[in-house]
Amino acid sequence: MAPRPTDPSLGRPRPTRTSADGFALTGPSEHPDPRVYAYRKDLADVALANRVIASHYAEPVRRTVAMPAPLQSEAKAESDVLGLLAAGEPFEMLDDSLGWAWGYAGEDRHVGYIRSEMLAIPR
Repeated sequence: MAPRPTDPSLGRPRPTRTSADGFALTGPSEHPDPRVYAYRKDLADVALANRVIASHYAEPVRRTVAMPAPLQSEAKAESDVLGLLAAGEPFEMLDDSLGWAWGYAGEDRHVGYIRSEMLAIPR
């Protein structure tokens, strides 16, 4: 491991800022495929905390698709449809605001938005 840069005024290594859970807040952020890795500038799946830099991280909350519904690229009715989610399919929700839930679905972890009313709490 390379030594940390020293603070010339103190003659000792500069402290490295870390978050409350110990992840370093410095260094380059990776840019994995956003179609299958849930991250935005303001929010990312906590599983990506060591790979991408975001303002906040969230633990996914399991929901179930209540009836067939489109997975969309943006939280807008007129946005591109990325695919159709089947009734009963699990949806890992990271954000729910203004009537839209953001997260990922299916074994392929397709990331996108779905109308909040299309989701149910699993039994």
